[in-house]
Amino acid sequence: MVGPVTTTQQDYPVLWPVPTRWADNDHYGHVNNVTYYSYFDTAVNAWLMEATGTDIRELPAIGVVATTSCRYHGSLSFPDQLRVGLRITRLGRSSITYDLAIFRVVGGGAAGRSEGEELELAATGTFVHVYVDNESRKSVEIPTIIRAAAAALVVDPE
Repeated sequence: MVGPVTTTQQDYPVLWPVPTRWADNDHYGHVNNVTYYSYFDTAVNAWLMEATGTDIRELPAIGVVATTSCRYHGSLSFPDQLRVGLRITRLGRSSITYDLAIFRVVGGGAAGRSEGEELELAATGTFVHVYVDNESRKSVEIPTIIRAAAAALVVDPE
């Protein structure tokens, strides 16, 4: 795990709720490292579906993951409640770079986002979606409906 980080929940325009599951814990009693990537994937795609009001799987172009990374800052374990921070540092012609953070709820309301919640940073990462034609898998421009939603999360890279 990495030392102190200055990333806070205020750095992210969206904090998407994701619960841990019983099956997320490994033999050592904490959430297995690969599961953090699942939390990133779930938060990004669920947010896209809500923000666009459409089932993104049915668009003629889909976002495939080209790059992903994760740095671990703290341990998680079932039944922790999580918030995945979402922001976009690059909105290109055919790709979107998400900057992500996983926070564990340590105080305040556990169901849904609450203004009084206290969150503890557990991981930070990146996630790059490259948009491709749903059939040919050739690179295409980001669909207009996705670009419009994504524009709301764009921040200046640090």
